[in-house]
Amino acid sequence: MDCASCTSKIEGVVCAIPGVEDVSLNYTSQKLKFNLSDGKSDTGHIERAIEKLGYKVNRPEEAPDNSNLSWWQTGKGRLVIIAGLLLLVATGLSYFLPTYGEYVFAFAALIALMPLARTALMGALVWQPFSIETLATIAVVGAIFIGEAAEASVVVFLFLIGEMLEMLAAAKARKSVQALADLVPKSAFLVTDDGVVEVEANQLSVGDIIEVRPGGRVPADGIISQGETAIDEAAVTGESMPKRKVAGDDVFAGSINIDGLIRLTVEKTSENNMISRILTMVEDAEASKAPTARFIDRFSRYYTPGVIVVSALIAFVPPMFFGADMMVWVYKGLAILLIGCPCALVLSTPAAITSGISAGAKHGLLMKGGAVLEAIGQVKQIAFDKTGTLTAGTPKVTDIMSFSGTEENLLKLAGAVEAGSSHPLAVAIVEAVKERDIGIVDVSDSKALSGRGVSAKVDGQLVTIASPRYGKEIASFSQSEDNYIAALENEGKTVAVVVVKDKLIGAFALRDELRAGAKQAMDRLREMDISAIMLTGDNRRTGAALAAQLGIEVKSELLPEEKLVEIERLKENGNIAMVGDGINDAPALARADVGIAMGGGTDVALETADAALLHERVGDVPSLVELSRATMKNIHQNITIALGLKAVFLVTTLLGVTSLWMAILADTGATVLVTVNELRLLGYKFKR
Repeated sequence: MDCASCTSKIEGVVCAIPGVEDVSLNYTSQKLKFNLSDGKSDTGHIERAIEKLGYKVNRPEEAPDNSNLSWWQTGKGRLVIIAGLLLLVATGLSYFLPTYGEYVFAFAALIALMPLARTALMGALVWQPFSIETLATIAVVGAIFIGEAAEASVVVFLFLIGEMLEMLAAAKARKSVQALADLVPKSAFLVTDDGVVEVEANQLSVGDIIEVRPGGRVPADGIISQGETAIDEAAVTGESMPKRKVAGDDVFAGSINIDGLIRLTVEKTSENNMISRILTMVEDAEASKAPTARFIDRFSRYYTPGVIVVSALIAFVPPMFFGADMMVWVYKGLAILLIGCPCALVLSTPAAITSGISAGAKHGLLMKGGAVLEAIGQVKQIAFDKTGTLTAGTPKVTDIMSFSGTEENLLKLAGAVEAGSSHPLAVAIVEAVKERDIGIVDVSDSKALSGRGVSAKVDGQLVTIASPRYGKEIASFSQSEDNYIAALENEGKTVAVVVVKDKLIGAFALRDELRAGAKQAMDRLREMDISAIMLTGDNRRTGAALAAQLGIEVKSELLPEEKLVEIERLKENGNIAMVGDGINDAPALARADVGIAMGGGTDVALETADAALLHERVGDVPSLVELSRATMKNIHQNITIALGLKAVFLVTTLLGVTSLWMAILADTGATVLVTVNELRLLGYKFKR
């Protein structure tokens, strides 16, 4: 397909075939998807119906790779060259055989018109008569009949150039997304009992062990089983800084191993890896039309026959009822027919949506369709889950206070006692100890205290780490120590006290801290006139403390069903988006006008929400809104260009200023302007 109007033409024919349901044709990827309700697998009758329209059909596995073809190697390119040569030959012969010049131009025009006329005829035979090819065919044949064969041949040439430009623009948009697929290497180093052998990446199975060498690309999604390294995921998630990965960490196909030799256990096959899922999601999103695109489609169904009717009225009413010159007004009618070609108008929306979705995907912002891309820019408020969304989801030590002895001794004792525990608070304390290069010593008689804390003997001393409430049962607290602990708890922090025998020696404050950039993200949303609110199941003190840092409203201690009720209430104030982790926030994500998952590439995030932020950056939420608004602005510009140029040339045609070749040049010019404007979105610069 080389024009966006081809999509509705083919969809209309396939939808009319009995037993075919859920037809979806993606103009950018050129892929047709459908379901057969009769349970059969034969699609020969569908292929034949499409080929009758003049299109070549290939099954996905048989599709030729035309990505590296130059424009003159394509069928459309060769047709442009032939039409141009015929025009040159006709021009030359008209000088030597002026008597027959008109016939030579007519012959050249008809030869170049044949593919367009065939497409128009095939469309009419399957009840798709009002196509762009139909308008061009009527205009060219009509021009020959009124003695304007030279202009007719120029019209065909310019029309074919316009179609070729649309084809090249679609190919560029397609390449920008398909480039993701090229990130995955075609081969992998498989670890076997006989050593390491090189195999094709698409032959890898779940559970295989593969080796990735420094500087190499990862051939499959997997988990590091041996070694550690820095991984550059920029091409997959858009994250600019490499991440340090150790045994047990996930690694995505297409990312780059920076500096260490690692071995991975394959978790996903080639058709299910991260990049394959992104490509599938983007293709499905491109095929899902935005409301504006659906409106343009409906408008075009009436617009094209309307152009034919108006053209006929202009051509025949003045001569028949007002005695005007027949040839003059038929000429004007044909010019109106060419000016009315809806190429630029039909192209104005789908290509912009495709470019917007592609630009987002390259930066880790995935959207499930044009409707989602359009809706995000219209939200007036955004609700955020706290844990795992505004915060990292894991507690960190924020304060260390030594009441007796040195801080180093406090850290040594606490690290020793907590080293054997997998509790999130214990893990955070041990991390804080290790960050300060304090060694972990051995302990004895380690005991868990039934949810109240943990105790162990360190160097013969009984050390207990517990909540302040239990700490007061085994040790005495001074007023100043009480006040200090209360102040930390009022900031929404969890406090763990350290008691040696029966003496309080220090305390740790921990909190699930805000993600980097969360405050700046809220500021950007305010600048965009979007209000933000935190919906959390956490306690009021913690919720209020974090919301105060962000400068946003908060609703705390909410159960999942209560978040749903809150979303319903907020919807009364305008469109709302919900940002969550895609699991416990699923009801609220589904009920919001737009559900956005802080996904990190998880299956749940990619499948449950309308959009997913692959590298879990809060700042990507306002970026998503900005991309949506930029895309809709681009669409409105395109529609203005398409209809504005047509309005101008309509007036000049009625005044007798516009010739046939100028009319088709106006349509081609509008198509070029719209195409160039849409392609700007592929290079959209995101604010960070």
